[in-house]
Amino acid sequence: MNAEERWIMHGLSYDDPACIRTVEGLEKYIESIGFLPFFRCEIPGFSVEEHTAADAWWTDDPARDPWEWRKLLAVRGKVAYGKFFDRKAGFISKEWFPAFANYRRDGYDFDARWDDELASRKSKKIMDLFAEEQEDRELFSFEMKQLAGYGKNGEKNFEGETASLQMQTYLCIRDFRRRRNKRGQEYGWGIAVYCTPEHLWGYDHVTGLYHEEPGESAARIFDHAKELCPETDERYLRKVLGVKKVGERQG
Repeated sequence: MNAEERWIMHGLSYDDPACIRTVEGLEKYIESIGFLPFFRCEIPGFSVEEHTAADAWWTDDPARDPWEWRKLLAVRGKVAYGKFFDRKAGFISKEWFPAFANYRRDGYDFDARWDDELASRKSKKIMDLFAEEQEDRELFSFEMKQLAGYGKNGEKNFEGETASLQMQTYLCIRDFRRRRNKRGQEYGWGIAVYCTPEHLWGYDHVTGLYHEEPGESAARIFDHAKELCPETDERYLRKVLGVKKVGERQG
């Protein structure tokens, strides 16, 4: 990789007192503020990237590397990880997830969304894999793709559909695991393993704000983000958070 191709990380010096240096520190920070995109976005200072050491990324050192921390945090299950912010990765705390679920789902469980003809057939094929009788399932992305009938001669745009389902808070990433050969030996890169947030934290918790108008949950999310980032243009806050203005229907 030459200098022009190198991905420049906009982080801090490891010695900076504000730098988050451990996975436990990042977990506590996310829990304290509620939600946080993974990479730098349109909201200045609102990302894991900008709060961690720039030279620690992609070092394969789980003690220092935020890229490795995303795996550890997904497994720990105290915060949810997935493509929650403008179809890009980030974290939502357990405390704040019900507000996101109520707003992003518009108060619908997936089956109800399908019954009201608000969900695509392609997304239903994916969510059927996590139906009530299989709600504790954890599946590799390649397993989901195969079982839901995506591929060369089947449905298209698997990545797009799974991103949409994460944005709607119906799916999250539970782990990154390597494949195993017939002898049980791991090989290759870690692959995303998906589950439902209900599997992670229970149905009652995830749907705990269904009694609230979705717009109230949206306002709660937006107002909190505005407190965290008071100088940010409202348009960017809404874009990253996926929060519409009053009167605009959530997709």
